[in-house]
Amino acid sequence: MTDAPINRLKARLVAGETTRGCWLNLRSDAATEIAGFSGADWCLIDAEHGPFDPGDVLQQIRVLAGTPADPVIRLPAAEAWMLKQALDFGAQTIMVPMIETADAAAQVVAACRYPPAGIRGVGPSIARSGAYGARSNYVATADAQMCVVVQAESTRALDNIEAIAAVDGIDGIFIGPADLAADMQADAQKVAAAIDQGIARIAASGCAAGILASPDMCAHYEALGATMVAIATDTNVLRTGLSEIFG
Repeated sequence: MTDAPINRLKARLVAGETTRGCWLNLRSDAATEIAGFSGADWCLIDAEHGPFDPGDVLQQIRVLAGTPADPVIRLPAAEAWMLKQALDFGAQTIMVPMIETADAAAQVVAACRYPPAGIRGVGPSIARSGAYGARSNYVATADAQMCVVVQAESTRALDNIEAIAAVDGIDGIFIGPADLAADMQADAQKVAAAIDQGIARIAASGCAAGILASPDMCAHYEALGATMVAIATDTNVLRTGLSEIFG
């Protein structure tokens, strides 16, 4: 156990496999564990909109480590220190919101790579990522296992999809439908068309295309080329399940 762990999700996305995931916002170890054993390929710990402080993110990663699902960490913002913390906790697949340009995407990649390829601070001997020093070859092998997914959530981001996808180290582009709709200020049909075109363009670029969608839209997006589709959120599953019982 000297090298960085193999990133199973990255390997699947690079191979073009379709994966389905669950969004986690409840900050509940039990809910996260249930999601991890549900059959989801990956579970996203939403530190952008969920009530997760750094310690909570670490705990959620530990919970998912005992399940078949791979963890994805969505950071609050494209800040190098936030990325460094998540990676030192052992995250290997990260998602960064509100990326609109190739330059911004390149900065995210740099924050996820050790020098000389990037600017990630070196501290695996005291971090979970390096097994607290037990993974003696972690620094030399970590970069290759990092899966970097950025979110396209504006018309500007959609305009720059090909340029963002061409950035070395960008593994996926995940469309944020709610923020995109707010930015477009257009009717639902135009927003839906923009999302469809965006997914097709991302897939054509060679990156993994992602989207958060209802289960009945999953096949539609996968047919367009999406390979990273979130089809459930812990909050919505709980709400709708209880509403069916009490509504």
